Amino acid sequence: MKNQLLATALLLTCCLAQADGYVVDKVYHPNVLPDEQRLEWRFMSRQNDDRNVLAQRIGYGHSLSEYVTLEAYIVGERDSDDNFGLQAYELESRWMLTDQGRYWADWGLVFELEKQHKQDAWEATSGLVMEKEFGRNSLTLNWFLVYEWGKALHDEFETEFRMQYRFRWKPQVQPSIEVFMGEDFVGIGPALMGVQRFDGQRQLKWELGFISEVSGIGKDHTLRFVLEYEF
Repeated sequence: MKNQLLATALLLTCCLAQADGYVVDKVYHPNVLPDEQRLEWRFMSRQNDDRNVLAQRIGYGHSLSEYVTLEAYIVGERDSDDNFGLQAYELESRWMLTDQGRYWADWGLVFELEKQHKQDAWEATSGLVMEKEFGRNSLTLNWFLVYEWGKALHDEFETEFRMQYRFRWKPQVQPSIEVFMGEDFVGIGPALMGVQRFDGQRQLKWELGFISEVSGIGKDHTLRFVLEYEF
C-alpha cells in the first residue's frame, strides 16, 4: 500500500505541475478534531507588475462528525478603485479519510463551493490532501481540481498544487518551505507557523508566509497570514 500511495502522489504532482489558476493560499492538513469548532481569519496581499491585490477571509466552522467538518466564509477584496468590499461567499467541507498515524501517511479530502457577490460566477473545488510525518518533519501535499462557471466568466476546469515541508522545532515555532503551482505560475518561499494549546482542545494556530514567483521575469510576491482559534 505504501508504494501505491507514493506512486499516486508522484503522478499527481507531475500532472499538476502544468496547472491552471493562481493558487497561493492556505495549505490544508487532513486531520479533524471531534466536536471541533473553529474561527478563522486569512489575509493575503499580492504585489505584481500590474497591481496590488488585498483580500481577507473570515469564517466559522463546526465538525459534523469525528471525520467531517463544515465551514462558511465571507471574502472581502480591494477593487481597482482601492475600495474594500464584499467579494464572495464560500462553503467548505473537510473529510478525514484515515485516522492520524494509522497508515504510512494521513489522507483527507477538501470540497469548496464559492459564489461571487452580485455576480453569476461560481467555483467548485475538490482536493486530495496528504501528510507524512517522519521524526520532527512533516510533508504536506494538496492537489485540487477547480471548475468555474456562470455568466460572468468562461466555463473551465483548472488544477492546482500546493506543498509544505515543515520542521516541528517547537509547537509555537515551526519553520517551513512552501511551493505553489498554477497557470503560468510557480511560486516558492519561506513560512513560519505555530500553535499554542490551552485547556481541553482549545488552541490558537497562526501561519505567516512570503511566496515569490520563480517561473517568470516579472515581479510577483504574495504575503499570506492565517489565524485560527479552535475550541
